[in-house]
Amino acid sequence: MKVLLAIVLSAVIGYLLGSINFSIFFVKLIKGKDIRTMGSKNAGLTNTYRCCGVPCAVLTLIGDVCKGVLAVSVSKMFAEALHAGFKPDNDVLYIGFIAGLFAIIGHVYPIYYHFKGGKGVLVGVASLLAIEPRVFFALIVIFAVMLAISKYVSLSSIIASAYAPLAVLLMSWIVDGCSFGRSFLYMILCVPMTAMVIYMHRSNIERLKEGTESKFSFKRTEK
Repeated sequence: MKVLLAIVLSAVIGYLLGSINFSIFFVKLIKGKDIRTMGSKNAGLTNTYRCCGVPCAVLTLIGDVCKGVLAVSVSKMFAEALHAGFKPDNDVLYIGFIAGLFAIIGHVYPIYYHFKGGKGVLVGVASLLAIEPRVFFALIVIFAVMLAISKYVSLSSIIASAYAPLAVLLMSWIVDGCSFGRSFLYMILCVPMTAMVIYMHRSNIERLKEGTESKFSFKRTEK
């Protein structure tokens, strides 16, 4: 019962916090526009930067990172208080993946914005920062290397996201010395987060196949 309650709470907390879309909020506040009608029409960091510039992008970055970290941290706090973790050390790491997944779902389908949001990359990565910081930094390195090579933000995001479950498994099992069973569970719990992010990039994948995907540039276009 304690475990079930912790899971439900983490899902609710993750979804409600994830539904706060800072791209939509700050673009509306600063520019008086709806980012979902601009550029690629995606309420995310890259489109915000391209269409609205550095101030909106930085505020979006800070907000989305904070909500991902907060969703995981608050959910883990409740789980620890309920003693819903693995014994004997009350390990509640599994709750972080559930909160992270629902934070992504909230970001993609926000209840506050008629269920039309972003693609969930930033909030997913931010959730991993709170779940396992070492995996977070490994994914950032992979993303940066891929972006430098390909110049495609979407492709870099997809590849970094796809590596996340394996990174979680290796970090837990090989580096931390956890049992393979528990490490494998963490990997399985990470898979839906990865799958959600990749699924939301399906239109980008089609454009990559067709050679029409936009490459990253520090130049931006005001819409």
